Amino acid sequence: MLDIKFILENKEKVEEGLKKKGMTNIDVVGLISLYLEINKLKTSSQTKAEEKNRLSNLIKNAPAEDRQSIIDDSKALGEKIKEEQERLTEFQKRFDDIMLRMPNIPSEKAPVGKSEEENVVVRKWGEPRKFNFEPKDHIELMDINNWGEMERIAKVSGSRTYAIKNELARLELALHLFVLDKLSDNGFNVINVPSLSKEKPLYGMGYLPFASDEIYYLPADETYLSGTAELILNSLHADEILTENDLPVLYAGFSPCFRREAGAAGKDTRGLVRVHQFMKTEQFVICKNDYAESEKWHLKLLEISESVLKDLELPYQVLDICTGDMGAPKYRQYDLEAWVPSQNVYRETHSCSNITEWQARRTNLRYRANEDGKVKFVHTLNNTGIATPRILVPIMENHQEKDGSIRIPEKLRPYMNGKEYIGGRK
Repeated sequence: MLDIKFILENKEKVEEGLKKKGMTNIDVVGLISLYLEINKLKTSSQTKAEEKNRLSNLIKNAPAEDRQSIIDDSKALGEKIKEEQERLTEFQKRFDDIMLRMPNIPSEKAPVGKSEEENVVVRKWGEPRKFNFEPKDHIELMDINNWGEMERIAKVSGSRTYAIKNELARLELALHLFVLDKLSDNGFNVINVPSLSKEKPLYGMGYLPFASDEIYYLPADETYLSGTAELILNSLHADEILTENDLPVLYAGFSPCFRREAGAAGKDTRGLVRVHQFMKTEQFVICKNDYAESEKWHLKLLEISESVLKDLELPYQVLDICTGDMGAPKYRQYDLEAWVPSQNVYRETHSCSNITEWQARRTNLRYRANEDGKVKFVHTLNNTGIATPRILVPIMENHQEKDGSIRIPEKLRPYMNGKEYIGGRK
């Protein structure tokens, strides 16, 4: 959520930001007019309420011949106040709805574009492997090593579900332990969080009203299934006032995640890339309200994720996400994509975002500054630590051997009982 004062003072900048994000359906001029009308109604209602109180106090001491007239005037004022309050409630609802749909203004450094085709490659690391044999895709590798029950689980749980087993199941868990250790070494507090959420945190994060078609809802319990630990962590300190000395707050959140993949019809219907339920370790940062500070943490989160892919020995590229592809909450976003040999493309593994104070305003998360004692909204940032099973695809395909075995990256071997290979090589 943006500060209405910022919108009032920067109307053209806000309109330009909406244009960059392709969200020109929001009427900034109309929002400002609505805000001014709300203030006008509040002032008018307050004035009338004060006058009604004055008249009420007069009634008991007024001469008998004047009393009815004062009572009539008081009742008339009461009716006008009621009418204004009804209009105020209606206007406030419309105002709040628009404000909840108002996206964050993108950084001036972010590339301007309409879709993913206009994202900018910042750098690449590693060279795609040249195989001296015909490489297999991850589905073939799972089949020959007895690592999955994809067809059977689809009969039980439906499409876009997965069941992996044996060494691959252990590899999935090893990846999360490996990343959690890395994050812990970088000062993050490891925290396992629920996958259940009330409605309010979804508005706080920005899932609602922007991505309602991606969320699973349990109507009998009025509860939602979380698509990322960020949802829970963003509201963990809602309505609190931290001290500046508490900051930064660093969380490594681990949780099962659920997404409907409503916009993925016909895409990656086989395998482990787009599934409804997955496991995710999330990096989440709460820092002070300073753009230089949050930009520093943004780069730090990116650095950590790059180190993960380097340790997994996966060629990757870093994308600077354009304004039209970054989503409503984002101020600046980088994505990491690892090389997938069977598709001859880089595929997303991490998404690293600076949200500035946009989420904090929605959750009312603040801190008291040391310098002047003023209460300010914090900045929040998030990035994938690791998400499985998606990361298993480039790992299996890049590190496969001719016999179908998978070479375990050296940094990951301590989490796999020291094994150098799993699968075909016995």
